[in-house]
Amino acid sequence: MRALVVYESMFGNTKKIAEEVARGLTTRMPVEVLEVGCAPERLPDEVTLLVVGGPTHAFGMSRASTRDSAEQQADGDLISRGEGIREWLSALRVTIPIAAAAFDTKIRAAYLPGSAAKGAHKALRRHHLRLAAPPMNFYVTGTKGPLEEAELRRAHEWGESLADAMAST
Repeated sequence: MRALVVYESMFGNTKKIAEEVARGLTTRMPVEVLEVGCAPERLPDEVTLLVVGGPTHAFGMSRASTRDSAEQQADGDLISRGEGIREWLSALRVTIPIAAAAFDTKIRAAYLPGSAAKGAHKALRRHHLRLAAPPMNFYVTGTKGPLEEAELRRAHEWGESLADAMAST
């Protein structure tokens, strides 16, 4: 068993969550964490779990226009430049059935619906992957963050729960 965590991150919050999910997964399996721009379009055959995460932009996964907006808001360079998880998932080629899960980072506010994780979850389902968990949200305090206080712990625990689920299948 081997996991691959692919993330898109503008200001670094989603990257931190991806790394903490990976730490939780390492309790049961080797894990590779890749920024979406470095992720392969064809998954290696030894990958048995794919975890995909990105920031929620305009009620869903980022688009070129929302990434441009994030770049204008950035104090420095963005972590993910170019295409995001939406485009990567569209181009993804999976040759064997594997398990998958999706997460996002978003602001916790009743007046801001939508979730990149839900969109990624649907895209993973369209690839006929076995969904290992419902979409997971992790929360930031504002557009650029930071993460809410307990989110790194929650991400680690979620990674552990994914690893446990994989071990029991």
